[in-house]
Amino acid sequence: MTDAPYLPGQFLLAMPGIGDPRFERSVVAMCAHDAGGAMGICLHEPLADMTVPDLMRQLDIDPGETPALPVLMGGPVDAQRGFVLHSPDWGGQDTRHVAGRWALTGSRDVLAAIAAGRGPRQWVAALGYAGWSAGQLEMELGMHGWFSTPATVGLIWDVRTAQRWLDGFRAAGIDARLLSPEMGHA
Repeated sequence: MTDAPYLPGQFLLAMPGIGDPRFERSVVAMCAHDAGGAMGICLHEPLADMTVPDLMRQLDIDPGETPALPVLMGGPVDAQRGFVLHSPDWGGQDTRHVAGRWALTGSRDVLAAIAAGRGPRQWVAALGYAGWSAGQLEMELGMHGWFSTPATVGLIWDVRTAQRWLDGFRAAGIDARLLSPEMGHA
């Protein structure tokens, strides 16, 4: 699979009419993509009634002064597994740095560091992830499912959750309001 569009450090934006309601208006920060498959964290949907301090308390971590930010639905795969997508200025037990743009940590040490005021400068917490088997994402990219963009990391840190999808397209010079859910042929 030498022509695969390897996407770590990029964003995937769901195209209108993607056909899967779990990904409607989805923004995915891609963290891994190789011949074996792909993995990313969805950034578009906060979980109802769960904040980061709530999650910390469930893990017996005193949240201290941690802001009551929502935990995101990171994707439909392994929805009980937690991840923190964060700035690359911190590393812990299983931190994976992604293309120099962000890092991903799935161990509780990052939450403990955030609670103690020693964690990454910027972060979002999520439960679950978006995953694709070998060749699956390439097929979806070719079938009008996803749009790939290197939009700035400000899309994660500086943009409200509900606005990320529109701003992701805007960063690529596209007015998403003009996109059609119907697929055409040239």
